[in-house]
Amino acid sequence: MDKPYASTVIKADADEVWAFLRDFGNLEQWLPGITTCEIEDGGALAPGAVRRIDGAGGVFRERLLSLDDAGRSLTYEIIECPLPVRDYRATCRVAPVTDTGEAFVEWHASFEADDPGRVAKIFARGVFAPGLDSLRKRFG
Repeated sequence: MDKPYASTVIKADADEVWAFLRDFGNLEQWLPGITTCEIEDGGALAPGAVRRIDGAGGVFRERLLSLDDAGRSLTYEIIECPLPVRDYRATCRVAPVTDTGEAFVEWHASFEADDPGRVAKIFARGVFAPGLDSLRKRFG
């Protein structure tokens, strides 16, 4: 597993979930282990925005690369973190489940690392899965 991936179905309308998830500066409201998330540079809803995240894993700084309301997706990159990764880019996407009216949410990333399997597990199991679980409970 060199590319971390997680997904879930949330019992809420895709537009409602996207309206919450698209805020690049609200990570501490739904991602376990995050104590603060603040926008250091730019606006929280504009590509180029940089957020500083403090949590159990240390300090992360991430830059919003794209925000696509029509496609309900956002892509960001890590510009500073305590993990041994390079060229990290991740995307969160929300899609409607047409037969139930629920939302399908997926979160995936690509990166370079000396031990990609180990780092992928850290992101998939330690960040993406608990984050999506928390997001699902928020709307459940």
